[in-house]
Amino acid sequence: MAGLLALCLCLGPAPGALAQHQPRRKKAAPARTAKSRPAPVRRKKTRAAAGPPAKSKAQLERERRANLQAIQEKSRILDQTQAKKKATLGQLNVIKEQLVVKQDVIQNISIQLHGIDTNVHQTAQQVLQTQHSLAELKDEYARLLYTASKTANGFNQLMFLFAADSFNQFVLRLRYVRQYTEERQQQAARIRGTQVRLHEQLTGLTQQQRRKGALLNTQLSENKSLLTLKTQQDEVVQQLGQQEQGLRAELAERQQAGERLDRMIAERVREEIARAARAARLAARREALAAARARSGSRTARGGDDEGPETAADRRASRVALTPETALVASNFAGNKGRLPWPVGRGFISQRFGRHPHPVLRHVVVENRGIDIQTGAGEPVRACFDGKVLTITSIAGMNTIVMIQHGDYFTVYAKMRSVSVSDGQRVHARDVIGTVAAGSDGTSELQFQVWHNSANLNPENWLGRR
Repeated sequence: MAGLLALCLCLGPAPGALAQHQPRRKKAAPARTAKSRPAPVRRKKTRAAAGPPAKSKAQLERERRANLQAIQEKSRILDQTQAKKKATLGQLNVIKEQLVVKQDVIQNISIQLHGIDTNVHQTAQQVLQTQHSLAELKDEYARLLYTASKTANGFNQLMFLFAADSFNQFVLRLRYVRQYTEERQQQAARIRGTQVRLHEQLTGLTQQQRRKGALLNTQLSENKSLLTLKTQQDEVVQQLGQQEQGLRAELAERQQAGERLDRMIAERVREEIARAARAARLAARREALAAARARSGSRTARGGDDEGPETAADRRASRVALTPETALVASNFAGNKGRLPWPVGRGFISQRFGRHPHPVLRHVVVENRGIDIQTGAGEPVRACFDGKVLTITSIAGMNTIVMIQHGDYFTVYAKMRSVSVSDGQRVHARDVIGTVAAGSDGTSELQFQVWHNSANLNPENWLGRR
């Protein structure tokens, strides 16, 4: 009993009202303890309600940096086209592309602002809930302190313990006193933790509001820039409208150059199809003669005229006859559809594949067999896949042209200033094959086409994302 008395004195102050409670009322403290812990449940509901954002901050930041880089590239291209001090279609193309990128920037900011508004609302709700929980914890702790203050001396504690009817009841009362003391300490710790959480939430709320203010200023600036670009676009369109005769002459020249390029490509493809058909026919003949010699045992059988001319059947062939090697190249090329590297490192598509209305001339439709990629003067041109240089030629209005064969696929690179490869040379993906030429109006663009045998394909479906 002396040991128990010493243990009781080491417990510190205990609630005096407990000395007046009967053992059957010891359930009151656990009930108050359960009531004092509503915060974790509320925090769990808050996290579930928040849900994952549509786009993460990191993704939005990457998009913002990519848009800023695109704007800088197009600004450099626009500076080159404006060097002639005359409105051109190249200028109009750049301005249109800048408008698209600028609208993406503004949309990106709007998405971020919406996310911040959602976070601010959620954080404000969390702050209110945390403040409510803190008030409940403090109220509960005040009741605990008030109860403890009634028996601040050890005599009342001893009276409560020694008033037990049995030793087992004494042990239960001692355990109850210890639990009550621990509950007060835990309650104080919960109050401190809630205060820290409230401070963090208020700090985060302040930071979000500051970021929202900065984004609103950026959005205002981007909207002003967008209006400036639209005004500039209207001015260029107006100036180009006054050059209708020159635009029609320029369009006629482009169409004639495109037709000459189409004829050249079609001719080269037909020649390659006929050559491959002849090679396959002669290879089959050599295999048949070799098999005949093996059966007859003769070593003097002649192999036929391997140098004979192409036949009408060779010229009627519609597809490139593939060897095992070229079939593998063609299969790999087809397997990389949508992932081919761009033929230039910088630039944008200024005219897409197919038929489109003229950007200025009314009721005029232009047709493009490939895509025009507007870029800077002297930009390196790269092969988009492994292959063999089929031909290098020049055509008025298209400058120098390089055609590369990839099995029964062909890629065409036109409007080049210089070439760094030769006929028959093997090239690999991303090898530099030349540079882009600048037009008389200061516009530098590459004409890029993709063909499968004699079928013209949309290059945009084959190139990967920038």
